[in-house]
Amino acid sequence: MASTGIRAGRSRRRRPSTNGSGSRPFLPPTPGVAEPFRLTPQLALRIAILGAVAIAVFGILFFRLWALQVLSGPQYLHAALDNQLRSIPLEAPRGPVLDAKGNTVVTNRPATAVQLWTADLPKKWPARLNELQRLSKVINVPVAEMIADLKKRGGDPTTPVTVQESIHTEQIMYLRERARDFPGVDLASTYLRRYPYRSLAAQVLGNVGLIAPEQYQRLHRKGYRLSDKVGQGGIESRYDAYLRGRDGLARLTVDAFGRPRSGLIPEQPALPGEAVRLTLDMNIQRAAERGLRAGIAAAHASKCVGCWAANGGAIVALDPRDGSILALASNPTYQPSVFTSRDRKKLAALLNANVARKDNYPAVDRAIAGVYPAGSTFKPVTALAALEERLVTPFESLPCTGHYYVRDKQGNVIPGGRFNNWDLFVDQPMSLPTALGASCDTYFYELGYRFYKLPAERRHPFQEWAARFGFGKATGVDLPGEVSGLLPTPEWRQAAYTPKTDPTQWQVDSLWKPGDSIQLAIGQKDLLVTPLQMTRFYALIANGGRLVQPHIAADVEEVSTKDAPGRVLHSFAPPPAPTVKIDPLYLQTVRQGLLEATHASYGTATSVFGTFPYAVAGKTGTAEKNVSIPGFTGKMDQSWWCGYAPADSPTITVCAVIENGGHGGTAAAPAALKVFEAYFNTHPTSVSVPTKSD
Repeated sequence: MASTGIRAGRSRRRRPSTNGSGSRPFLPPTPGVAEPFRLTPQLALRIAILGAVAIAVFGILFFRLWALQVLSGPQYLHAALDNQLRSIPLEAPRGPVLDAKGNTVVTNRPATAVQLWTADLPKKWPARLNELQRLSKVINVPVAEMIADLKKRGGDPTTPVTVQESIHTEQIMYLRERARDFPGVDLASTYLRRYPYRSLAAQVLGNVGLIAPEQYQRLHRKGYRLSDKVGQGGIESRYDAYLRGRDGLARLTVDAFGRPRSGLIPEQPALPGEAVRLTLDMNIQRAAERGLRAGIAAAHASKCVGCWAANGGAIVALDPRDGSILALASNPTYQPSVFTSRDRKKLAALLNANVARKDNYPAVDRAIAGVYPAGSTFKPVTALAALEERLVTPFESLPCTGHYYVRDKQGNVIPGGRFNNWDLFVDQPMSLPTALGASCDTYFYELGYRFYKLPAERRHPFQEWAARFGFGKATGVDLPGEVSGLLPTPEWRQAAYTPKTDPTQWQVDSLWKPGDSIQLAIGQKDLLVTPLQMTRFYALIANGGRLVQPHIAADVEEVSTKDAPGRVLHSFAPPPAPTVKIDPLYLQTVRQGLLEATHASYGTATSVFGTFPYAVAGKTGTAEKNVSIPGFTGKMDQSWWCGYAPADSPTITVCAVIENGGHGGTAAAPAALKVFEAYFNTHPTSVSVPTKSD
């Protein structure tokens, strides 16, 4: 009984179980959970094991880091200093440029460039500036220019920034001996363009320079890098894809100071660029540039009104049979090699707008981008258009007088209705060939007025014929920078003169008046043409009516060696020349007039070409143009001559213009003669300045 009581008493002291199991819970009850978690012996063992493993792992990591940093730190630091790999681009030499006869016009010369690696330059600005200042004294490049170059590249640590294209041997030795003092400065092998013909065809060839940021934005998808050199203008730009080649790649082991620890290890060889052959003949090009200088000198010597300002011009020589450009000369010119010097004074005329204006823009290729009124060289356009529109017949006589008058119905001269002939004392009837030979202005004034009086339903046949002959639009020559000129029409005048552009006179200026057609007939007023456009038109007369495509690249070739000539890889065949439908009789009438202009007693250029062994046919022109030059603003005469030879079977067409050169026979015709002399390798028996010349 006693034992029973004891069990009963214990039973009364036992606390009731909350879960019916009889054990005390480890955690308080969790709402919504039928049975709370418990810390069982098995769970406690697992936690203990996991804790021991974690402590062991962290211990191992701690001791390993301590060993790396304390025990092996100097060893790894030395290895890091001696084992930095750097990828070095291997510049590919650009392909050469050849003339039509295979003469090398542009080639390469090896050089050493100075480059900056932004990742290796001092990180603190004072230290970096100090290094750039010291470097500036060695390579003669202003610190401001180097900083600007670094900013242009956006601080890209993987792309070197070239701050000097070429340095001398003394500069190379100085920087190599003091490499430790110039961290981030690297001397790289490079190629610079060499010009055996110096300034000849400078605007045609263009130059090579580091890719500009805007060019990179356009070309980076084609694989171009910020450190690449690309063509900047002319042939170098137009055919850069063929000339540039493909850069190679090498690796170099350097220490922390950028000092080489091994030689270059080539990984990908550089592939040289291909050769581009031009249609240009450098002998004729030289003659054209000499002709320009001779024409300017002749203008100065003539002492005509305003000829003191003769200061530039252009000559184009073209094969009328296929449009191959034989010469493309522009004056003033420059030395293309100046772009490798970074010399501010030498580059100012090419890069500074104010200096360029003072020096008459030597970088402009006047042959394709210079625009001028055509003057009397445009009269064959008027003649062909008038003949085709039946406004005149080939041998119809019209009066050639000193003045031409436009009268109203009552017979009174309208305001501004008097137009002067260049020869104020002439008074005789002339046929079309004679009017071309003597360059009678009043004859062509009458043709211009006949165009003006055509009914509205005839539209603008004069301008339509001029457009068929290639005026008012670019020729499509394979050179950058060509302009289209201006072929004025009534619609153009209405669009050009509006209340916004011409607030006080737009109602009058927007009208197409008789004087617009009359002056267009002699290549004046608003008409603007390029020398290349004029040469193309005279080629059309010479070849029987085909509007050839001017082009200057002949083909792309492998670079030739002493053992093997270059194989042609790609030919640039011009597209078929469209034929402008011209009556053969009308074309022959104009050709007869151009022959009389150089051989008849009244011809405006007979004294220049009359005794040349090959028959030359062509036309002088004197075009008034508003000019603004230092010391003068107003109208001056632009001297023109355009023509071809031999007259019966032409193989060369030439156009020359001398800015502010006076009459066409005074300056432009003698300049063009130099080209014919070089082309035919002969000279006239006598040459004199025309006593009477348009």
